[in-house]
Amino acid sequence: MEVVLRKYGNSTVAVLPPAVLKDIGLRAGQPMSLETTSDGKIVLSAKKRYFLSELMSQCDLKAKPPKDLELWNNCKPIGQEVW
Repeated sequence: MEVVLRKYGNSTVAVLPPAVLKDIGLRAGQPMSLETTSDGKIVLSAKKRYFLSELMSQCDLKAKPPKDLELWNNCKPIGQEVW
């Protein structure tokens, strides 16, 4: 399939036909991730949505907190902070 690039303001756009969007499971207004390969290909995919449980499963809950966090937790208010 041939796609023609068009100017849209200061940007250049590629118009994707509805059948293509349906085939790849995309819709207008959907956040996307766009990458290019070293051989000049464009990879367009739906942006991954993360859940807190997925992110937490990657954490080591037994790891020691960073040193700068310890300093932050032990400092006293020096301004008009409300604690």
